[in-house]
Amino acid sequence: MESKIFVDSDVIIDFFTDREPFVNPASKIFELNESGLVQIYISAVSLNNIYYIVRKFLGHKDTIKIVEELVEITEIIGTTKKEIVQALKNDFKDYEDSVQYSSALNIKGLDAIVTRNTKDYIKAKLPIFTSESYIKTMNGER
Repeated sequence: MESKIFVDSDVIIDFFTDREPFVNPASKIFELNESGLVQIYISAVSLNNIYYIVRKFLGHKDTIKIVEELVEITEIIGTTKKEIVQALKNDFKDYEDSVQYSSALNIKGLDAIVTRNTKDYIKAKLPIFTSESYIKTMNGER
């Protein structure tokens, strides 16, 4: 049975921009998705952030191809007024991460959130992993 994971935009940006030292664990998350072991969920709001940052590295045309690929290989969830209001109440230090978390809470059966900024999710009531720690968990390591 595949795991459902919400992947924060920083992990996706690490993967598509080859950002060291984070690119290898991030690419393994996408390999798990491709092999059917996990289903990646991302927020529609993340696509804006991903486009904005990746475009600086790869240009508009290549970044559009990346967004198209993300639309194909991930499940994209919306952010509505409900999530925005919840994000204001979460007591997170980083508002953008609070919005991401509030959006992730709507995914039925979500197993984890994968992010590079675990400290920003300290108040989360879901399991939070870095790409590297999630890979270790999938491999049965501690």
